Amino acid sequence: MGVGVSGWRLARAVSTAGQLGVVSGVGLDTLLARRLQLGDPGGRILEALEHFPQRDAAEQIRQRYLVPGGIEPGRPFRSPPLPSLRPSAAATHLAVAASFVEVFLAKDGHSGLVGVNCLEKLQMSVPAVLYGAVLAGVDYVLMGAGIPAEIPAYLDALAAGRSGSLHVSVHGDGDTASSVVIDPVAPFGDCPSLVRPEFLAIVSSNMLAAYLARDPRTRPDGFVVEGPNAGGHNAPPRGRATLDLNGQPVYGPRDEVDLDKMCELGIPFWLAGGYASPERLREAQARGAQGIQVGSAFALCQESDLDASLKQEVINQWFDGTLDVHTDAAASPTGFPFKVAHLPGTVSDPAVYATRRRSCDVGYLRVPYRTASGGIGYRCAAEQQGAYARKGGKADEAEGRRCLCNGLIAAIGLGQRRAGSEVEPPLVTIGKELAFLDKVTAHAGGTNYSARDVVDYLLGNDSVDPA
Repeated sequence: MGVGVSGWRLARAVSTAGQLGVVSGVGLDTLLARRLQLGDPGGRILEALEHFPQRDAAEQIRQRYLVPGGIEPGRPFRSPPLPSLRPSAAATHLAVAASFVEVFLAKDGHSGLVGVNCLEKLQMSVPAVLYGAVLAGVDYVLMGAGIPAEIPAYLDALAAGRSGSLHVSVHGDGDTASSVVIDPVAPFGDCPSLVRPEFLAIVSSNMLAAYLARDPRTRPDGFVVEGPNAGGHNAPPRGRATLDLNGQPVYGPRDEVDLDKMCELGIPFWLAGGYASPERLREAQARGAQGIQVGSAFALCQESDLDASLKQEVINQWFDGTLDVHTDAAASPTGFPFKVAHLPGTVSDPAVYATRRRSCDVGYLRVPYRTASGGIGYRCAAEQQGAYARKGGKADEAEGRRCLCNGLIAAIGLGQRRAGSEVEPPLVTIGKELAFLDKVTAHAGGTNYSARDVVDYLLGNDSVDPA
């Protein structure tokens, strides 16, 4: 769900409608810092911080980032420290607290289920995000964009009151040379016994599902089987990479997941990527799935934090038949294909992309590497190409890359303000299958529909009993 698109308001709305509401676990420390600098409209962040177990850390965050009444228009946001292998105690406190706040607010005032979705590719950020979410009582953890083999054991450790840690790969000349362990519990001094959430691994192949399922230490509690029509990052096609005439990866029979084999694993699974209809929900259940995961239909609803004008532009283009959602093989610094909606004024526009100065000042997708002197450096394929090359990156790896961190944060109205009144341009990701808009907007009586309208449509109900 991008960065902040599925925030606590949306997750809470889906949860109170009787389904699993999921918050995006990406970039939460930056979002919290920038919202505090806007004065925390509504006061909910400060309210949630009052419940954060580490009171001193919460007070330090408030003092460092809160600007009563908000910063002056055009003034740049003060940024938190970039993710690193050796984060300071203050950086860890902020990351853990930000995740705690998001989940706490999503769960506030009801007994529904709430999950958090993380990217395995964001290895340096994941440990703190999960610790904060578990502290807030998150019910489910979902993770894809990699091989999340260590997550079950990490969650076991946190639930048992032990210090948990995850490995982060450190790259040499293009190859993994070693790994470093990140432990977010240490700056807090201790870890209380916590309730372990269920873990759902997001996969796109039987091979990965079978690999994770074979060992109790890596076995998830369930799978989300995601196809290439889903928004955000997609798994690359298996086999030799082939692009169509529009430069999009070509998926074939080898990329289809055998659902009979998924059933044989004996682990519950859900289907994702173009399943947002009552018919496809029934089809998924008939083929052995527990249900479906839905993203795009909720990304365009009232409670989503996606900028309102961008939501409306996507919806308008869908209805007039001009919407172009491109599976871009080059956009993401991760190297994974990434869905980009071609919208005016966003970095999908070649003119906007050409005029934006490449910069890596948020850093969630940068990766650590071993320098020639044996130290640790950080690089991102979306940073300035000269800087990337000086850090040992290959020139072709940087060609056409978009800064997803800055662009996705800008898409929820929190883009960095830069010199000369320049504001970071947004980037919008969405799935390819938006036919649900016809039925959901008809049900709602207009394009400004709610999360409950989506749930009603998918379940074929005029009303939903939260029980």
